Amino acid sequence: MAVGTNPDRVGMRFRLATLLLPLLLAPGWARAQAPAAQPAAATASASVIPQPRRWQPGEGVFALDSGVSVLAPRDARSREIAEFLRRSLADDHGLWLTAGDARTGRVIELRLDAAIGGDEAYRIEIAPQRVTLSAAQPRGLFWAVQSLRQLLPPGRAARIELAAARIDDAPRYGYRGHMLDVGRHFMPVDFIKKQLDLLSYYKINTFRWHLTEDQGWRIEIKRYPKLTQVGAWRTEADGRRYGGYYSQTQIREVVEYARQRNIMVIPEIEMPGHASAALAAYPELSCRKQPIEVPTSWGVFEDIYCAGDESTFEFLQHVLDEVVALFPAPYVHIGGDEAPKARWQESASSQQRMRAEGLKNEDELQAWFVRRIQRYLAGKGKTLIGWDEILDGGLGRDAIVEVWRGEEPAARALRNGNRIVVASPFYLDRANSDLSLEKLYRTDFAAGPGFAEHAAQVLGAEAPLWTERVTPRNAETLLYPRLLAFAENTWSGSGDYAGFQHRLGEHYRRLDAWQVSYGPESADVASYRVERDPVKRLWRVHAQRGFDDLRIHYTTDGNEPSATSPWFADTLELIPPGTLKLTAFRHGRAYAHSRAYTLVSHLGLDRAVSYSLPAHPRYRGNADTATLSDGVLAGDDHADGRWTAWNGGDADVSVDLGAPTRVSALSARFLQQAGSWILPPRALQLSTSDDGKHWTPRAELALDVDAADLRQRILTPRLALPQPLRARYLRLHIQSYGALPTGHPGAGSPSFYFVDELVIE
Repeated sequence: MAVGTNPDRVGMRFRLATLLLPLLLAPGWARAQAPAAQPAAATASASVIPQPRRWQPGEGVFALDSGVSVLAPRDARSREIAEFLRRSLADDHGLWLTAGDARTGRVIELRLDAAIGGDEAYRIEIAPQRVTLSAAQPRGLFWAVQSLRQLLPPGRAARIELAAARIDDAPRYGYRGHMLDVGRHFMPVDFIKKQLDLLSYYKINTFRWHLTEDQGWRIEIKRYPKLTQVGAWRTEADGRRYGGYYSQTQIREVVEYARQRNIMVIPEIEMPGHASAALAAYPELSCRKQPIEVPTSWGVFEDIYCAGDESTFEFLQHVLDEVVALFPAPYVHIGGDEAPKARWQESASSQQRMRAEGLKNEDELQAWFVRRIQRYLAGKGKTLIGWDEILDGGLGRDAIVEVWRGEEPAARALRNGNRIVVASPFYLDRANSDLSLEKLYRTDFAAGPGFAEHAAQVLGAEAPLWTERVTPRNAETLLYPRLLAFAENTWSGSGDYAGFQHRLGEHYRRLDAWQVSYGPESADVASYRVERDPVKRLWRVHAQRGFDDLRIHYTTDGNEPSATSPWFADTLELIPPGTLKLTAFRHGRAYAHSRAYTLVSHLGLDRAVSYSLPAHPRYRGNADTATLSDGVLAGDDHADGRWTAWNGGDADVSVDLGAPTRVSALSARFLQQAGSWILPPRALQLSTSDDGKHWTPRAELALDVDAADLRQRILTPRLALPQPLRARYLRLHIQSYGALPTGHPGAGSPSFYFVDELVIE
């Protein structure tokens, strides 16, 4: 997934939030860190998430203490589940229950009962002398254990009383998934295990591991060592070598950890697009056969696997051979999305492939590519899953389609006979302020055209987390509590939000005990507004906090804030320039990435700025013209409120220095993000004036702009006067790049140019 269109019609998968639809099955949980000791609860709290289908209270209580025995059927998986229960009770509450065969005394009995319908269905019966957990299959038995755990109050206790009750439960959908993108930002194994613990606790049964991307190849393939030697690493703008990968031993470890917790792990190996990291390692797999770098920016990249070369398929088949040996799940996800066809159009071998196969266009060539991989996977006993682009050009009905582009691809997949999974309403990289907990909870993802007629093809839903701007530091603020709402939506439906909120209150205590850095329900963790006060001649920072107990720690020397750095709650005033860094802390740990602001002083600071052409209404800074002379430099996010933009047309930007002033140069900052239609200007001209009416050109600069360069970067051209002079007014004439060139996805449309601070020397 990536930016592939102009910034006014944002085309990222996480921006597209309209959709519907579902998929299959899985299992999981363990090693939660126990909270501080608490007295035993007199009554068990009915705070189960997802909400069970039926709940019938009984009479009396069951006393849970170390005198209770755990009984289980003799099969290996049931005994494994019983041991998981024992260890969980020890970790969570300090209660070590005995494992035995005694049928007398107080017992928790796990029982396999074929009369309980459904692979994941279960029953819990709590009576004064016995707790019985029943299911037809071990999968259901494990979910019964997880529900029993949730019935117990947090904290250590020598004795806990469970109110008598009967619970009968089963999920609405068999596929309840979470996808984690580790390609853009690598996530350590311990972090992934922690998430598997939480997914399992809330009965999310599928973990889809997005292991390859343009920005990083994360899985060891022994036959092709350069995939991890080269493709797993990138050189960031500051020179850092960044990346990482999972050894095959680690992959097996994670898959086994998930299996024990009832979770199926599905690998995603992207093809034919989003393959830059692989092509950086093995450029011969591309159509141009030219070396490329592992990208450091986000977007859609032109270089993809070359469909005309047999060596491409030899490579992919060897890779898949090693992948399927590591993942016992019956599915392999191949991505299949956002694959530009320009390289195939210029490739002799790809064009020859089209002629040989009788294909009319490059969309049909991609469909042929997908079907060939599908046949290979079928020969390995695996079913192919792909994003809904795999429908374009024709698709066999055996593939599973993951829908992200809206109702039309969903309806088309259902008509074609494909099973589907719905993802787009649940993109968790969307801000909490955009996709609130309540909005996610109430989403009816299977209400679109054709769903009722093809209900059996709707397998479930998935909540992806794309990581362009996500690392382990802030991931949990986006995952939780929204994954709890997603779990209930896909398991039991979304009809009782008030009840869910009531139960969620109890679960916040559990999340706190497990040191989960969950986010606010409908706000961002922290957002900032930095403004210049021209009267007091200082910068003022306003913080909007998602939690009342959040502290904003800061530094002014560019160093990373720590929990011991000075802090403020709502407002901070600063006088000297420098590099300001802000980090939100809660419960003594960082809750979000640092936000850096470079504050600069120059001759144009606080001076009036005017434009000859109105700025784009969506991108005109925080206060119209103020951002070009407020001394606050914009970052690399075009939508951060600090950039001023124009969409086509040349503009004159004039600065009134207030009085004749000795000046020697002017520099401006321009953003390049070609995948989002943002290009620097073609040329700049600097003029001066004494009266603001009569202008004298002083310096010119032509910029060499490559519209095919998809790197995200900031250019800072500097126009120096032949010699210093005195002037009151300066004017920068900006010549737009103009229409996007042939070969660009937006060819013919006017490009944007984004401008920041005019620094006058």
